[in-house]
Amino acid sequence: MKRNIKVILWGLGNMGSMMAKALLKKEGIEIVGAIAKREEKGGKDLGKLLNFGKELKIKVTNDAKSLFETLKADILLHCTTSFVKQAYNQIKLALEKKINVITISEEMYNPWVKNPGLAEEIDNLAKMNGVTVLGTGINPGFVLDTLILTLTGVCLEVDEIKASRINDLSPYGPTVMRTQGVGTTIEEFEKGISDGTIVGHIGFLESVSTIAKYLGWKLNEIKQTREPIISNVLRKTQHALVKPGMVAGCNHKAYGIENGKVVITLEHPQQILPELEGIKTGDYISIKGKPEINLSIKPEIQGGIGTVAIAINMIPQVINSESGLKSMMDMQFCHAVLSDFGELIKN
Repeated sequence: MKRNIKVILWGLGNMGSMMAKALLKKEGIEIVGAIAKREEKGGKDLGKLLNFGKELKIKVTNDAKSLFETLKADILLHCTTSFVKQAYNQIKLALEKKINVITISEEMYNPWVKNPGLAEEIDNLAKMNGVTVLGTGINPGFVLDTLILTLTGVCLEVDEIKASRINDLSPYGPTVMRTQGVGTTIEEFEKGISDGTIVGHIGFLESVSTIAKYLGWKLNEIKQTREPIISNVLRKTQHALVKPGMVAGCNHKAYGIENGKVVITLEHPQQILPELEGIKTGDYISIKGKPEINLSIKPEIQGGIGTVAIAINMIPQVINSESGLKSMMDMQFCHAVLSDFGELIKN
C-alpha cells in the first residue's frame, strides 16, 4: 500500500534549506520535523524560514532530543557537519528511534577510514534497530569515487586512475568557506593548514580508500598536498569577500601509492567564482587500462544541487536496504526519482 515517506531534516544551512525546498516539490514525501543548530531559527515555521510563501505548520526546533521523542519518521536527512565525531551523537539519536539516516557528512562516506570504532558502533546500532545509515553527496559520494568505480565496470584491466573536480564554491555557506581558507591572507592560510582549521577538501582519504578497496589495490600510503589559490581580482559571494592577493580557495591533491607507484591521483581545486579569472569548471576522469577511458563533464556537476539530489534520490534505496552502515557501493544503481517516492517502498 502506498504511503508518504516521513522525513526529518537536521540542519537548515545552505544545503539543508535547499534540501527542504526540493523535498516540498516531491510526491510521496512529507516533512514532519526540522532541527536547526542556530538558536534564532528555533520556533519559526519552516515555510517562513524558507521563504516558501506560506506556513507549513512545521515548527523548527533546536531541541533534537525532544523532537525524536515525540515524532515518528522513516528517515533523517542529516546536514550539520563534515566530521564523524560531531555527527555520531546526532545519528545515534535517530537510530535509537528506528529512523533511517542519510547524511551528507563527508567523512561518513567511508567512516571506517578515520573512525573505525565509531563506524562499528553506528553499524551495530543500525542493525540492532533494523535501520540503515548512508553517507553520500556529490563529492565524496559520487564524482571522485562512486562514478570512477562505476566506469571501471567496463574495464578488464585498470593500471592507474587520475581524476579532478574543478568547481565553484560560491553556493556554499560560511562553514565550507572557512575550511577552504576563502578570504584569508597567505599567512593565515598557512597557519590554518598548520593548526587544522583549514582542511581543504574533506573526503579524499575516504574516496581514495574506497576506490582502492573495491579494485583490490593494497595501498602503502596516501599522500596529500594543499596549496592556496591566490586571487588576482575582487571576488564576492553572500558569505565571502576576496580581495586581490587574498586566498580564493584551496588546491587539494591526494595520491594513492601501491608499491612505490602512484595508482590514484585525485585533484580538487576549490574556489569561489573561478570564471572571473577565466577558469572553466568541470569534472574529469581518466582511467589507464583496458580499455582506456577519458570522461569530461563541462561545466562541473553543480555541487549544491548535486548533493541535494543524490541525498533525496537515495531515500527509497536506503529505506529498502538491509540494515546497517552502508556505502554507496552497497546500494543499487543510483538514479533520479521522478515518480511518487512512496510507491518505491517495498514494505
